[in-house]
Amino acid sequence: MTRSFYHYLLKFRDGKKEDPFVRFANGAYYDHSFPKTSTDYDEISRYLELNGDYLDSMIIFDELWEQFSQEA
Repeated sequence: MTRSFYHYLLKFRDGKKEDPFVRFANGAYYDHSFPKTSTDYDEISRYLELNGDYLDSMIIFDELWEQFSQEA
């Protein structure tokens, strides 16, 4: 079974606060509506475009998604 993107993202939570990946991970952690079980790029991307005010840029999501896809 493939782990979700959210599960992958959480590994960045304990880093330096100025790191955009860390800010994204912390924001998603506190976002109780984040699609936590999803492995679907489009679903998560749409969600973040509407609700991801804690995400500095969608480029950060795209970079992390690329890493997630390569490690999955």
